[in-house]
This record gives sequence, structure tokens and C-alpha cells, in this order.
Amino acid sequence: MNRPTNQLFDVYFTQPAMRAIFSDLGRLQGMLDFEAALARAEASIGLIPNDVVADIAAACRAELYDLDELAIAIGSAGNSAIPLVKALGKKIAVCNETAERYVHMGATSQDVMDSGLVLQLRSAIDLLENDLAELADALAQQALRHASTPLAGRTWLQQATPVTLGMKVAGWLGAVTRHRQRLVEIKPRLLCLQFGGASGSLAALGDQAFAVSEALAHELKLNLPEQPWHTQRDRLVEFASWLGMIAGSLGKLGRDLSLLMQTEVGEVFEPAAPGKGGSSTMPHKRNPVGAAVMIGAATRAPGLVATMFAAMPQEHERSLGLWHAEWETLPELCCLVSGSLQQALQVIPGLEVDAERMLGNLQQTQGLVLAEAVSIALAQRIGRDAAHHLIEQCCRKAVEQGAHLREVLGAEGQVSAQLSADELDRLLDPAHYLGQAQRWVERAVADHHAFTL
Repeated sequence: MNRPTNQLFDVYFTQPAMRAIFSDLGRLQGMLDFEAALARAEASIGLIPNDVVADIAAACRAELYDLDELAIAIGSAGNSAIPLVKALGKKIAVCNETAERYVHMGATSQDVMDSGLVLQLRSAIDLLENDLAELADALAQQALRHASTPLAGRTWLQQATPVTLGMKVAGWLGAVTRHRQRLVEIKPRLLCLQFGGASGSLAALGDQAFAVSEALAHELKLNLPEQPWHTQRDRLVEFASWLGMIAGSLGKLGRDLSLLMQTEVGEVFEPAAPGKGGSSTMPHKRNPVGAAVMIGAATRAPGLVATMFAAMPQEHERSLGLWHAEWETLPELCCLVSGSLQQALQVIPGLEVDAERMLGNLQQTQGLVLAEAVSIALAQRIGRDAAHHLIEQCCRKAVEQGAHLREVLGAEGQVSAQLSADELDRLLDPAHYLGQAQRWVERAVADHHAFTL
């Protein structure tokens, strides 16, 4: 049987290395790694003979198994571990019938699948950590490079007071740094063994159960939890939530970038490349294709995270259906987030910035975006309410006359009596109304470096 593949969109939405971790072979290898480690652990405490371990471990290679046959068997068995363990036993028996007796001793299907998943997640985390670190470095460099590059701040999609591009990038960086900090906290809780046997008590192993658990955790380099967690899924849901937050933060980055790339704005662009962002009919188009993936992942991730939450109230000691709902959900989240990260890594280092267009856009309102600066300065001379009312009237007059606010202010006697021409020129210069933007950049970059060190 030739099973269908889904490769058309994978390059766009998913990192190939992440997809490999959660491929069928990756899933099988995680479970087989558990079985090999279980044999080594049980032999190390004398529960099974040492001389059977080599034959068991030799059969624990995913490429030895027919995926199509396993897929058919899973349809009847209800999970992937049952047919895999049967196939493993048959393969071992061909070489060593005695060794076959000791395969999977004391374990249950969910032990195999959950611990195998945790091994996959550990590999996934390695990729995510590296990508997040690389993205944070690139964001820090861009934040410093553009720490003093003025552009219009925008609230409710309207121009507000000036900020800097570096300050905006520093906001993206701060979120990434916090996600990296969260992962450090999550990892010890997530990367732990699942080993409880039929109902979680490990009764089948008698007095040696805990010794096997300790040895197995050591073999797999996983933490040993306080007890098996067959139906306590908070560890996985916490990780899913973390993935969802990364997707959301990258979606925010992609949304900002796509808005800055709009024709009417034209301030920051994804790096150009042959064939990138074109249209099938419009030769002039330059579409934000990286931002589209980041926004798309941020749109899909909440539903997947919600599925993980919905699957939490699992019945008694082993669940029916709710556990099954997790199987493809968490891997898909990992793949989505990895794909979004890859797009961010392609975009951020090569951002194309049009500083002149930023200044030009700041002038579109003819000084209105700096009305606050004038009002605050004037308030120190005539009081807050009077200053606010007066500048509001001047703004309204500037709009009605299609005039620059500087011209209206200079002609208003109540203003010119308090503020000189030089003071008005300075107050209406965006570069002189950037507040703490530089400091925010420095603090975000310092936090990044502090975490990295």
C-alpha cells in the first residue's frame, strides 16, 4: 500500500527537521528507544538476563518495520504501541526466542507512546531553542541598528506619536526572550518518564518496580516524576500553551511587518529574493510571504492548544478518546511553530528599511502627530486644560485649512506669546519626541544578553 504524503505545503509551513522528528519513523523510533532502554534498565538490576539485551536493542530500529502493515494494524488495535510491540517480539524471536520473553516487561502501551513522545519533544525542543536563540540575536542587532530611526507610532491603526523602529523590534525581542525563559522553567516538568504499567501502580514488577523506574529514567536521560501521569496531562498542555504563545508572538511580528509593507506605508520590507512574494497576474506585486506564514500559524495554533485543553479531563487511570485527541495535535503544533520560526529567521536579518519614507509618513498629518508635545509644553505656561483646549482648536483649524500645524500655531497669538519659533520647531521635530525609546531598546537587548550568558 502506498500511503499518501502531504509535501506541497510542508516547505512553506514547516521546518523539515521538525517534520522528520514527528514523522512515522520518528514516532516509531521514540517508542523503540523506550523498549531498548527498558530492557537495559531491567537487566541492570537483574530482573532479566543481560545476554538478551543486545538482541532486543538490535531490533529497536524503526527502519526494520513495515509502516504500511503497522498502519493497518493500528486501525484495529486502537494505538500504535500494540502492533509495534507484537512486531518487535516477532523480529526478536527470529534471532533469540528467549529474548522475546522479556520484551516490554511490566510496561503498558501508553508508557511506550508517552515516553516515546517525550523523547520526540526533547529533540523538538533542541531545534526550537536553537531557532529562538538565533532569532533573538537577529532581533537584538536590528533593534540596536534602528534604535534612533523615527517612525510613526500607530494606535487603532491611526498615526499616534513617534516611536522608533528599534523600539518596535525591541518589543518583538522582549517576547522572544520571555518565551526562552519560560522554556527553561517548563523543561524539567515536561521531560520526564512515563512508566506505570496497566493502571499506574507498576504492580507487575513487584518490589523491583521503583528500581526499574529509576534505571529506566537514567537510561533515557529523563526526569523521574513523583508518579505516572497517564491521565494527568498538565505537562503536555503547559508545553502546548507555550507553543501557542510563541505562535502568537510571531504572528504579532508578522502582522506588524505586513502592515509596514503596505503600499500606502512602505516603511519596512521582507528581504527581496528571486521569485519571492510575486503574483500570478500582477508583475509589480511584492507580497509579505514570510509574514503570511507567521500570521497563519498564529491563527491555527489557538485551536490546537484548545484541543489539548479540551483533552485534559481524562477518565480515571486511562482515558478513552481524549488521549487519542492529543496524538496528532501536539506534533502539529510543534511543526507549525517551527515553520513560523523559520520564516522569521529568513525575514529579520535582512529587513529592508526605508527611513526616508518613515519620515515622510510622519509628515503626512502636517505636524498633528506632535500636537501632544506642544500641548504639554504649553501646559507648563498656561495650565493643562487651557493648553489642551487651545491646541485642539489649532489642530481643527489646521485640518480645515489644509495647513501645517506649525503655520497655525505660529499665527496663534496665545501660542506664540508663550512658545518661541525655535521652541515650536523643536517641538514639531519627531526626532526630539522619542521619549524612552532608546532606553527600551537597551533594556530589551540587555535582557537578551543576560539570558544568553
